[in-house]
Amino acid sequence: MLDRRFIRNNAELVKAALDKRGYNYDLSAFLELDKTWREKQLQLESLQHERKKLSLEVPIHLENKRRLSMTPISMRDERFKEEEKKTDDAIEKIKERVRKIGDEIKELEASEKELEKKLENELLFIPNIPHESVPAGPDENYNQVVKTWGAPQNFDFEPKDHVEVGQKLGILDFERASKLSGARFYMLWDKGSALERALITFMLDLHTKKHGYTEVWVPFMVTRETMTGTGQLPKFSDELFWCERDDLWLVPTAEVPVTNIYRNETLFEEDLPVKLACYTPCFRREAGAYGKITKGLIRLHQFNKVELVWLAHPEKSWEALELLTADAEDVLKQLGLHYRIVALCTGDLGFSAAKTYDLEVWLSGMKKFVEISSCSNFTDFQARRIGIKYRSGKKTEFLHTLNGSGVAIGRTMVAILENYQQKDGSLIIPEVLRPYMDGIERIEPKR
Repeated sequence: MLDRRFIRNNAELVKAALDKRGYNYDLSAFLELDKTWREKQLQLESLQHERKKLSLEVPIHLENKRRLSMTPISMRDERFKEEEKKTDDAIEKIKERVRKIGDEIKELEASEKELEKKLENELLFIPNIPHESVPAGPDENYNQVVKTWGAPQNFDFEPKDHVEVGQKLGILDFERASKLSGARFYMLWDKGSALERALITFMLDLHTKKHGYTEVWVPFMVTRETMTGTGQLPKFSDELFWCERDDLWLVPTAEVPVTNIYRNETLFEEDLPVKLACYTPCFRREAGAYGKITKGLIRLHQFNKVELVWLAHPEKSWEALELLTADAEDVLKQLGLHYRIVALCTGDLGFSAAKTYDLEVWLSGMKKFVEISSCSNFTDFQARRIGIKYRSGKKTEFLHTLNGSGVAIGRTMVAILENYQQKDGSLIIPEVLRPYMDGIERIEPKR
């Protein structure tokens, strides 16, 4: 989330950022709520100061009363009685005022606490500020291609899409998956299952052995607090699968549990960056998929992915984004897949991201680029929600979080099926995957 003080002191900047995103949010209402909260704070401080001041006066009056009590009875004339009554009245008046102040403070604290809760809740609906280098634009048509690698495969026949290739190979089965779970699920058979497993292991090996990541294994179901920490809740609840009885959520990406590993912890500056790699299945309702590609393995309710997460020093997070993206790129290079890198514009940027690169792989059968990885810098947006800091000397600061797909397994399978298909219906196995598949070089079509 954004820092409340930052929003207060940079209201015009935040408003401009929301406009660039095309994000409809009433910032003036938030600022008015914040103003009311600050007024309550001032009232509280004033009352607390008054109570403290009064508490210092009581001993003076008590001392005066003690002194009067030492006056001999024979000398207690009318003036004495007036002085004694004046002292008693002053003490009682102070006590009465202190009681009233206590009641007022109690009421104000309840009101202030309620306003604080409303403000914290509102912050959950305000997206991150786009970095100055993010292209401006309302939708994906304004995204900018920043790099292209490789070239499309040359075929001496008309390449088929991955669904037809996979079914003719006898490794891809949607019909039986639908019988088991309904639409947007898939099954893999034999060498297809081995190919998926090979991709997972290859990616984890590449990232841990070559790129320096630490592999982690995490739960596939997480708490509401965990989902809120990375920004999936409350904004995107319709896109998630929820186990109501236990209030647990199926992970839409490993980003959620992995980024939350250090929730409410403070790391040492010298331990940064923390680089974690994790495989999980991912579960998504895809309620907002209307008008998008949903054919075959492109947009499913369950798919596999290897995720990369960085916890970085704020001064080094933009360099880290480039390194993270390069690590995801390396997967596609090793597999010999033609791809491009696209910088997302402000209107296409994710809720929590300050900047995102999409890696899009070329699919020869579908004749188009399709996103296979998103690499994002969230600055301190997630860290504030999660409570992850780093210690530098005696100071603690929020660190920056980054993540990227390293990469989506299902879409990599699509790219291999479409780009490595042969005229006779067989499929060449990319060379780097052969050690993970007992050395086989080709999958023959099912007879």
